[in-house]
Amino acid sequence: MKNLFKVALVAVCIVFAGNIAKAQVKIGYINMDQLVEAMPETKVAMASITAYNKQFIDVLTSMNNEYQSKGQAYQAQRATMTDAIRTSKEAELADLQKRLQDEQTTAQQQVDAKRNELGKPIIDKARAAAAEIAKEKGYTYVINSAQTDLIVSPPGDDLMPAVKAKLGLK
Repeated sequence: MKNLFKVALVAVCIVFAGNIAKAQVKIGYINMDQLVEAMPETKVAMASITAYNKQFIDVLTSMNNEYQSKGQAYQAQRATMTDAIRTSKEAELADLQKRLQDEQTTAQQQVDAKRNELGKPIIDKARAAAAEIAKEKGYTYVINSAQTDLIVSPPGDDLMPAVKAKLGLK
């Protein structure tokens, strides 16, 4: 009975050892930021975002110039104004400043939304290519080295050359 138990225990250990050996983890890494920057679609998207942003810059510059000129006129004439006119001008300047700040916030939100709208398909394409290469080469994990600051990690393989080749990049 004891021998049967020992044989069963050895058999179980061999099975578990075999499963552990099969479950080896293969790790790769890629700098997704570099990959996305190298893609030609990124240059087109950045040009589009710059042009879109310029529209807001022009409006904000115009509003800022108006605010500056009214502020200078107020400062120059302040001493000769009555209290009612001074209060009115100060309220007008405060309103103009608030509109300027609101326009800046709105502009930033719209530019960010445009950047996300144009960037998402590019990032998705890069991720899909990286996932496909990882699957072809049998990688269990692929780490984005641009966003990870690992102090200690097991060795991995750089997938950048293979993914660039898959996307037709140099």
